[in-house]
Order: sequence, then structure tokens, then C-alpha cells
Amino acid sequence: MTQIMKNIEFSQVLDLKELITYQQGQVVSRTLAQTPIVSITLFSLDEGEGISTHTTSGDAMVQILDGEAEITIGDKVLTVKEGETLIMPSDVPHGLEARKRFKMLLTVIKY
Repeated sequence: MTQIMKNIEFSQVLDLKELITYQQGQVVSRTLAQTPIVSITLFSLDEGEGISTHTTSGDAMVQILDGEAEITIGDKVLTVKEGETLIMPSDVPHGLEARKRFKMLLTVIKY
């Protein structure tokens, strides 16, 4: 049987915030699952770093684990903080910037 989840311990209680570190001036990612239908990735972004505007062929759920981000979806700009979740619909341009350094769990479901 092939395991879909990777880069993460099985059968353990984990703190997702602790599975990825901040790097000065960088965006850091850690892929936890990647299939044609779903991707699950942890990210950390240093203050002022961002991910440029793009579209995806699936709905994307961002869960902020630490810090604060400014996320743009179409022409809407939203501030999202630790403990908050945001859904970015497929085929709508979106991007983000770290207003304060932040960590997030990104889940993309493609269809």
C-alpha cells in the first residue's frame, strides 16, 4: 500500500506549528501530501515575504497557525490571523503577503 502522507510522523500527536521553521527573508514549505486531487502543504513566510497572485484549479483552504497574513482574492483584501481559516475558490486570482511572519497549512482540493 502506498502512503499518501509524507514528511510527517505517523501515529503521534503533532503540533503543526512546530513542523516548520521561519527563515529570514524566505518562504519555506513542507509538503505533507501531493496527489492529482489533493495537496497539503505547511508554509512559513517571513515578514514582508509573499506568494504572487495566481490561480488554482481547485478550492484552497488556508489555516493560519501563527502570525498574520494579508490575502487578496480577486479584488477583495482580507487580513487573516492565527486560528482563522479562509477558503480561496478555484480559478479566482489570489495571492498573499506576510504582514507579520506567519505559518499556514494549505489544503488544495482539485476537481
